[in-house]
Amino acid sequence: MPENTVTVPLAPMVPEDVAGAFAYIRAWQAGDIDTAGAVADEMGPELHRLLLDVAARVFIPVTAVDDCDGEPCAHSFLAAALGRLLLELLCHCVCLANAAGAADTIVRFTENILTEDNGDAAVVLRQLEAAGMKQAMEAHRTTA
Repeated sequence: MPENTVTVPLAPMVPEDVAGAFAYIRAWQAGDIDTAGAVADEMGPELHRLLLDVAARVFIPVTAVDDCDGEPCAHSFLAAALGRLLLELLCHCVCLANAAGAADTIVRFTENILTEDNGDAAVVLRQLEAAGMKQAMEAHRTTA
C-alpha cells in the first residue's frame, strides 16, 4: 500500500479483533453466509466497530497518498477527503450501519481499488489481514 503522509497512523488492533473482523469479511466475500453469521454471533455487537476500524485501515492509507514529488498537493487532499467521506458514510449511513454493509463495502473497495486487473480480492484481503495481524502482534509484544 502507498505511504500515508496526510493522516496520523492508526493505533494497532488487538490480534483477536483482527482475526475476527477478517474472518467475517472473508466469509462475506466468499458468500458463506453461515460462517459470516457464526462469526457475527461470536463477535457480538462489537463486530461493527471492528469492521469500521478495518475499513479505516484499508481506505485511509490508499486514499491519503501524495503524488507531487513527496509533497502534499491538491490531488492528495482530494483523495484524502474522499477516503474520509467513504469512512464517514460507513459510520453513519443507515444502509451501511451494520456488519454486512460494512463488510460489503470493504470487499467492494478491495475488488475495485486494491485488486489488479483480473486479480483475486480474497488474496488482497488475506494480505491486509496479515499486515493487520503483524502490526497487532508487534504492538502486543511491546506491551506484554
